[in-house]
Amino acid sequence: MPTSLVIVESPAKARTIAGFLGPGAIEGHEFLVESSVGHIRDLASKQELPDEFRGEPWADLAINVYDQFKPVYVIHADKKKKVTELRRLLKQADELLLATDEDREGEAIAWHLLEVLNPPASMPVKRMVFHEITPQAISEAVANPREIDRDLVNAQEARRFLDRLYGYEVSPVLWRKVAPKLSAGRVQSVATRLVVERERERMRFRMASYWDIDGVFTRQTNSDRSFGASLVQVDGAKVASGKDFDHAGQAKVGVVVLDEAGARGLAGELLPQAFTVRSVERKPYRRRPAAPFITSTLQQEAGRKLRLSAAQAMRAAQTLYENGYITYMRTDSTTLSDTALAAARATIVERFGAQYLPDTPRQYTKKVRNAQEAHEAIRPAGEAFRTPESVAREVGTTEARVYELIWQRTIASQMTDATGETVSVRLGAIAQPSERSAEFATSGTVITHQGFRLVYVEDVDEGDAASGDDRERQLPAMAEGDRLDVVSLEPHGHETQPPPRFTEASLVKRMEELGVGRPSTYASTIKTILDRGYVWKKGSALVPSFTAFAVVNLLEEHFGNLVDYAFTAHMEDELDHIAGGDQELVPWLSEFYFGPPDPTAGGERRGGLKEQVNAQLDLIDPAAINSIPIGLDPDGVPIVAKPGRSGSPYIKRGEDTASVPDDLTPDELTVEKALELLAMPKGGRELGVDAATGHPVYAKNGRFGPYVQLGDLVDGSKVKPKMASLFKTMTVDRITLEEALELLLLPRLVGADPADGCEIVAANGRYGPYIQKNLPEEKKDSRSIDSEEQLLTITLDDCLVILAQPKLRRGQTAKLPLREMGIDPVSQKPMVVKDGRFGPYVTDGETNASLRKGDDVGTLSVERASELLADRREAGPAKKRPAKKAAKKAAKKSVKKTTAKKSAAKKSAAKKAAAKKVAVT
Repeated sequence: MPTSLVIVESPAKARTIAGFLGPGAIEGHEFLVESSVGHIRDLASKQELPDEFRGEPWADLAINVYDQFKPVYVIHADKKKKVTELRRLLKQADELLLATDEDREGEAIAWHLLEVLNPPASMPVKRMVFHEITPQAISEAVANPREIDRDLVNAQEARRFLDRLYGYEVSPVLWRKVAPKLSAGRVQSVATRLVVERERERMRFRMASYWDIDGVFTRQTNSDRSFGASLVQVDGAKVASGKDFDHAGQAKVGVVVLDEAGARGLAGELLPQAFTVRSVERKPYRRRPAAPFITSTLQQEAGRKLRLSAAQAMRAAQTLYENGYITYMRTDSTTLSDTALAAARATIVERFGAQYLPDTPRQYTKKVRNAQEAHEAIRPAGEAFRTPESVAREVGTTEARVYELIWQRTIASQMTDATGETVSVRLGAIAQPSERSAEFATSGTVITHQGFRLVYVEDVDEGDAASGDDRERQLPAMAEGDRLDVVSLEPHGHETQPPPRFTEASLVKRMEELGVGRPSTYASTIKTILDRGYVWKKGSALVPSFTAFAVVNLLEEHFGNLVDYAFTAHMEDELDHIAGGDQELVPWLSEFYFGPPDPTAGGERRGGLKEQVNAQLDLIDPAAINSIPIGLDPDGVPIVAKPGRSGSPYIKRGEDTASVPDDLTPDELTVEKALELLAMPKGGRELGVDAATGHPVYAKNGRFGPYVQLGDLVDGSKVKPKMASLFKTMTVDRITLEEALELLLLPRLVGADPADGCEIVAANGRYGPYIQKNLPEEKKDSRSIDSEEQLLTITLDDCLVILAQPKLRRGQTAKLPLREMGIDPVSQKPMVVKDGRFGPYVTDGETNASLRKGDDVGTLSVERASELLADRREAGPAKKRPAKKAAKKAAKKSVKKTTAKKSAAKKSAAKKAAAKKVAVT
């Protein structure tokens, strides 16, 4: 019986496919399914470079730039055992099926496997491709293989070589001029520049104040319904809002900027006046659903709706794909297959009704800039979509939430438009005695058909305008000339806000708009700039470090083209041309590294990366590059921030220096703050002496913010003095000795739980103040508390009440029950109905049971609630996913198949045509 060896990248993917290709899948054929666990070889590092190449002028690069850019590939040390295993399995097979992902990365992995395994010339080698892991898709992939696409491999090699050349040539410049261990990269440096530029905008920003007036009105003929409206014009001139000010705090010409006195005075003059409806404009409201997910939009929405990082979203999607729940998650295409369209439409009719189904399927064909190979959009896998409820019982929490998001987006994309009517009303009055004409505006939207909104509404980033009015707000019927009474007029003061920092979601969106990098690499790019210390997180916002400022300063001034957004996007276009076979790898790399041919120099290449690095190295002034201007002190002396060679930032004024706390953002480092830090005694401020120990107590500023310290550090002693961070409401120059001694008592033993004797402590942690109960066997049960001040005052009774509440994720608030149902006769515990992710459910605190079709929250009886809980208890706990060890054992068992005779078919033409590389195995 003929046997095929199927090689994929991941063990999870191998397990899933092995289940589909088990005995009897194809009559008279057996399959061995094994994973390569990602790439098996790569460009050699300096340590891995074989001796035969050491001493070559290109040795550090592991790319012979002087001979057609031939690479030196080596098998990863941790993959040698895997390669041995794959070679052993290959001897048992008659055919090799390379089933890695259908993108450039996957194509390159397949080509490397072919080169390293080197199957006999008589063995057929085929490329097996699919975009979802379902029985039908795998069967079709086996029946319709293709050859390795050498153009895709060339495009991936070009990207890899370019990144090696860029990083290995530019990074040493950063080591010499900024700090050791830094790195530069084609995409990571541009991403860092985006974050730094946004912080520069915030540093240049100057706040402006303005006032407006909000009013509440009623119709004189129907006073039972009131509505709100805001002041928009005075004497025909627009009243200033936040968007009417520039970064310097200057208002646009022609707008009216109200101050507090002006707003209150105008409100007082308008309050006794009768208002009149000046205009009523009605427009039909229609909003189309968003397209199905592609890689970048999935990362953005997972960040906005689920608060997941790009890396977390992609890991969850990878797991879902490998286990057959969704289609391939690295895609730039919004297209849905006919199979997917049919599945989505069937789901809509079944779950929501035919009134939510358009007459014809919606087609989304637009691709993003620099779109890569065409796959389907990300959607639930299969000919019929599994429900979020069923998937949630089989996967982890994060994967369930991501699947639900993908399911909702896919279903919504095929539903009807949301329709209704939007009414815009202008109303006004003449203020007395000033005779100023004031005009207010309001609008309301009545959605008559929810359409896709029944399932999903796309979020927007902070600072972005919504694409439509998603809030349904109804106004009373009004006509031009109607008279209105004033219920209230409330002046409100506002301050302009700096442009919001990037979050992972908004950075992904901006990079996609610019065409920088690939959506499939955004998660790793963001992880890189975080790991390198170029960016850190404040909540969900990305904040650049002062090291990032120095790196971007250097690159902008001396290697401007390498961080130019258009240049970087153009490189992606060139890689597309290579993937399409319209551009050759070697000439393209030659132009980048050595420069274009110079006709005046006999065609010699000039102006490339290599020449730029050599020419600029001596021109870079480290002192200037590493100085980030803050401003001038009162005497006109410049104050600058510096990253420090060790990564600890500091400020400098002449010869005077002071450390910058690690949690201080660049836009918060104003001249005033810098002077405050510089004024601090270098040894800290002595507050007094602790009577209990006789040691002095200091208040200091450090890398991690202000703190108090008990005693001095003794030279040669490994015992550090006790320290405690200041509360956010405290400052070094105002804290008292008594307050410092209270801080030094933290963490504080509050008491012991009378029920079990376990101690409860109050402490300040990385994510804020919390209480913790120390359980047996070193287990802990903790809860966040509202303020740091509570750490010093919270009582044992308070702690017991808080610990009795269910544990919530950080930032999550507890939902109130929908209904209290009374006591369950079985458990003798109170039953309540709550709103869950998949709809309402009843719980007694131990058992949860979803309400079924026909159950209504408002009419649910105590008997019915108890019956649902009893049914759930009888069903037993939900099945858990198998443990990792058991899964690995099952995977190994699945690939042990009986060997059969080998086929004598000729080796594929693709392998014969493959270009040979310098390789060390």
